[in-house]
Amino acid sequence: MIKVKFYYFWIVFNVALWTVVLGSIGVVGSLFEWRGRYMGWIVRSWAKIILKASFIRFDVNGEENIKSGKHYFFAANHPSEFDIPLVFAGIKLQMVAISKIELKNIPFLGWAMQAAGHIFVDRKNPARALESMKKAKKSMHKNPRSVIIFPEGTRSNNGKILPFKKGGLVLAMNLNMEVIPVGIIGTRTLLKNKFSNQDDTLKLNIGKPIKTSLLNYEDRDKLVKEVRDEVVKLGRC
Repeated sequence: MIKVKFYYFWIVFNVALWTVVLGSIGVVGSLFEWRGRYMGWIVRSWAKIILKASFIRFDVNGEENIKSGKHYFFAANHPSEFDIPLVFAGIKLQMVAISKIELKNIPFLGWAMQAAGHIFVDRKNPARALESMKKAKKSMHKNPRSVIIFPEGTRSNNGKILPFKKGGLVLAMNLNMEVIPVGIIGTRTLLKNKFSNQDDTLKLNIGKPIKTSLLNYEDRDKLVKEVRDEVVKLGRC
């Protein structure tokens, strides 16, 4: 138990340290590079350093489903706080996240996310959430990039994948962007497995793209179900 607590605090220390260091560098650098490519590199470096410094191993399956030069919406399950560095380290694209607006006010983290062009949504205020999505659509047209969303909207406490919220996937439809389902395995049990005989290697399973170009608003429930079904399958592999 002591080992687990020490290891957890070591991870928290690493997250805090590298968020401050790389976040500060990224914010300054973003003043000279508005498209976010520099911040994209900073975010991927942040994720890789945190995982490596925390002795976390991971495997990525399905990278062949990502075509070079294209932008996608990635939709992943969300069993743990470790999911965020895992997806940014494992998916080799410049990505931004659709995140809850509360993160925007966290020193260094919020500043870096704003500099990188991440999309903030006020989930407690539907009108503001809709306005955020409209702004996101304009921003994506001006500066195309890939997006990572966790459609459950929160972490699952029991490991079961929760119902998906529609907002992010509707935005993907409005932008005619393909949605790639992603299954995350091992993050919820990482601390327990780290000090047992269980395999503690995290897995990031990338599915095949789902087209949205022929869909309209009335098809949103169909898309949500299709994406969730695929994420559930990939989360069991």
